[in-house]
Amino acid sequence: MESPVCPRDAIQNDPAFRLIETLGWQPGQGFRHLPQHLARMARSAAAFDLAFDPEEAARVLAEVTGTAPLRCRLTLGGLGQLELVKAPLGPTPSQWRLGIAETRLDADDPWLQHKTTRRVLYDAARAALPEGVDELLFLNEHGAVCEGTITNIFVTRADGLVITPPLVCGLLPGILRQIMLDGGQCTEAVLHPQDLMEAKAIHMGNSLRGLIPARLV
Repeated sequence: MESPVCPRDAIQNDPAFRLIETLGWQPGQGFRHLPQHLARMARSAAAFDLAFDPEEAARVLAEVTGTAPLRCRLTLGGLGQLELVKAPLGPTPSQWRLGIAETRLDADDPWLQHKTTRRVLYDAARAALPEGVDELLFLNEHGAVCEGTITNIFVTRADGLVITPPLVCGLLPGILRQIMLDGGQCTEAVLHPQDLMEAKAIHMGNSLRGLIPARLV
């Protein structure tokens, strides 16, 4: 079956291509949101027509041990190979300063819906963060807010309603984002920079770090 995202042979001929899931691990607690991470990898594997065995992935992850929090990066290659890289998970910052990236995303780009190693734009933006900025926000070609380099955005309006952009704006379906949507902790709506300036509060978040208070600078 041909991938709806890109030709399968294009992936198989790219030895560096991987699907990615980044998970937080805590001693005595294990992985946060493991079923959701495996489900997302399975969805992306199906979209790219890649072989993926979630039970094998669970076995690989079950071997993780340690005495301190870990950042675990699980990858799936073009031939179905799984790899796991572990690193210490440092403290979560108390607040992030947000800037807006000059580069615009294409809301119709199907790659934005999948977490892969083809993320040069995000990695380059994160590697070149301006002085005094901890995270950059991307807008799409219509000027709507999409996401950060490694996070989704959650904006609390003056009336207390928490808003996150819909996927049609062009963004990754983050694990924390989906959990909050499913739990009624936020709702989807298109956001623009003016909404951020008028917000009661802004948080950036992902499954690894949770919610991080943020402000636009």
